[in-house]
Amino acid sequence: MTDDTADRLDRFRAEAASRGLPADDVEGWIRAALLPAVYLAEGGDGPLVARVGGDPVLPRGVPEPSEPFVASVDLAALPPGATGLPLPSDGRLLFFAGTEAGVAEGPVADAVLYVPAGTPAGPRPLAHSWRKPYQDRELRTHWHQSSAQMPESYALDTWGEFPEDEQFDRAEELGDAWSDLGGYRPPWTLQIGGHPVSPQSDPVHDARDTGGGDWTLLASWRCGDDVTELDSGVAHWVIRRRDLAALRFDRVHRSVEMA
Repeated sequence: MTDDTADRLDRFRAEAASRGLPADDVEGWIRAALLPAVYLAEGGDGPLVARVGGDPVLPRGVPEPSEPFVASVDLAALPPGATGLPLPSDGRLLFFAGTEAGVAEGPVADAVLYVPAGTPAGPRPLAHSWRKPYQDRELRTHWHQSSAQMPESYALDTWGEFPEDEQFDRAEELGDAWSDLGGYRPPWTLQIGGHPVSPQSDPVHDARDTGGGDWTLLASWRCGDDVTELDSGVAHWVIRRRDLAALRFDRVHRSVEMA
């Protein structure tokens, strides 16, 4: 834990106490509701961490994915341990998704592709894709910070399937206390790790309800204004931690939603 993180947690404890929130709830929220994450955005002059849109760089012989290409992330460019996920230390992760909002899909065998470092690969237009490539954007700015769980999700995880109104309110107060100390998400296009922020439902909970196991967010993509099919669209990819450690990206669940 960095000195900055420890200081923020101390200030959060003081803020929560000033609101009359029980100390046990505060410590429980710190343990369960905060996960490390990396947020990627356009702009800046740093190294290229990820690219969104355009044509994917695919290994020779890989079948064409069933959905349009979203993003490619250079895993070696991520700060070590910054996501809290058992990701490979190098190579690239490629993400694919359409723009049809609806029920979570899973497992989707070609929603995520891992390309090990040194694999021969080249740009490949997706000839069978049903839409033009998404807008080509370079993501050179990144933030590494704690990602707070949505209050409703925290309440369900903490107090069971049917929390009381008072417990939902307490979760909201804990989230507000964290946000008031600068715990807001930064501007971002692509999020790796952490908790999802979702306008509709929690994709980690959705996957857990249908598939059981230790599910976690792998990535989220804010589609942006260039995706006119969706209003404030967000795509999520979630995976069991044991499948991620085993590089079983064919077991990823994917969901697309809009506000």
